[in-house]
Amino acid sequence: MTKSLAVIETNLYPYQLVVEQEGEYWTIPGIATLAEAMQLRLEELRKAVEGPVGDKVVGTLKGPVSPEIEIWGAGVTYLRSRDARKEESGVPDVYQRVYEADRPELFLKSSAVRTVGTGENIGIRADCAASVPEPEVAIIVNIFQEVIGLTICNDVTARTIEGVNPLYLSQAKIYVGSNALGPVIKPIWQIASISDIGISASITRDAQVIWEAQTSLSALHRTFEDLVSYLFRCQVFPHGVILSTGTGIVPPMEIALQQGDVVAIKVDEIGTLSNTVALIPENSHQLSLGFRA
Repeated sequence: MTKSLAVIETNLYPYQLVVEQEGEYWTIPGIATLAEAMQLRLEELRKAVEGPVGDKVVGTLKGPVSPEIEIWGAGVTYLRSRDARKEESGVPDVYQRVYEADRPELFLKSSAVRTVGTGENIGIRADCAASVPEPEVAIIVNIFQEVIGLTICNDVTARTIEGVNPLYLSQAKIYVGSNALGPVIKPIWQIASISDIGISASITRDAQVIWEAQTSLSALHRTFEDLVSYLFRCQVFPHGVILSTGTGIVPPMEIALQQGDVVAIKVDEIGTLSNTVALIPENSHQLSLGFRA
């Protein structure tokens, strides 16, 4: 039976790293959080995960992260993403150039406090006319720059804000509820072929699917190694880092998320990340950093 890694919230620990098997959770002896796992070499972690499990625990599944770990994003890494960005933007040549350049687009996407897990709400900004999901595979990278596993990311984006000016990227990408991760981390050693991994996504509104699309990691324009190499240039990640590798499926211009929509992203080998859309008010006094509304 294969084992996945998951993060759960228990009565004692808000970000407990566990081994997940068929919806049940066990502790990993000597490793309490994902940040601790990131301190180990890949082979050390593999031995710990594949070895005897600890105590069986009960908790609520969360996005696989811990408070110390940053979530970064990569942009324009698929041909479809390049085309979509050019269509949206008033300065389309910017996206053509980065698609063709050696240096990838990399940006800080989120932190644990702005990240939700499967079954929780993602957010769309009240001050944005059109927002979209961006279904992506995220890589979990330890302090030694080794990819230890894969998870799913929904890089929710305020499309019209970024489209006005690429310098508004942070406002389009980083806000409460703009990032979802999960449901689990698939250890990299359990994946036979990265390029064969399929990705599909859908938006359901009032019980009707209004958009769906598919791609695979074979369409990724850059390698994991290339993205990780650039991410770690002149950077320090003392707790490891999660890097979402970009989207290959973007809704057409006539599709925009609405409150109550359900976004489901399925990735082979990992599972399904499902989230309901909520409206994020402009007034910060009406929300909290623990957004779960």
